Amino acid sequence: MAAGNDALDLFRESGALHEGHFRLSSGLHSSGYLQCALVLQHPTHAEVLGRALGEALRDLSPTVVLSPALGGLIIGHEVGRALGLRAMFAERQENILTLRRGFTLSAEDRVVIIEDVVTTGGSTRETMVVARAAGATVVGAGSIIDRSGGASALDVPFRALVQLALPTYEPDACPMCKAGESVTKPGSRK
Repeated sequence: MAAGNDALDLFRESGALHEGHFRLSSGLHSSGYLQCALVLQHPTHAEVLGRALGEALRDLSPTVVLSPALGGLIIGHEVGRALGLRAMFAERQENILTLRRGFTLSAEDRVVIIEDVVTTGGSTRETMVVARAAGATVVGAGSIIDRSGGASALDVPFRALVQLALPTYEPDACPMCKAGESVTKPGSRK
């Protein structure tokens, strides 16, 4: 099982744990960044992480996995495979997260939302809105990495393989900005 240190070892092995000055998808700045795509590009790593996360969520009895594109796509697929469930994704259309490509949910669906990394929980909450608007019940959420420090404030059970406390700053309070360091935007949302 790829829990805790085992999962972080996959990040280190893949060169996916970065130090510098980063602007996260949430808009916050941080001195650390986890590039999940570098880990998930290895099918065996993706399978191990998906299996571990699926096992952590199995007791919630989901019937479908839903992930926000782009970061949650691969890990969501792997969790779906581990649980033997459909795995679909929501994507942005005119800057609004929505189901497209013929994906549908119904009132019978018990959805688990899967992300790669949770920092503020914003994308997860936004994906929960998509599922609920389709009439489905959201039974839980999960991610490979929880860097929220317990502050994601989700209204469903939330499970992560790794709890990681990397500092985050509002841009106007960022010490790296104040020191004149250039910022990098490595995520999928511009």
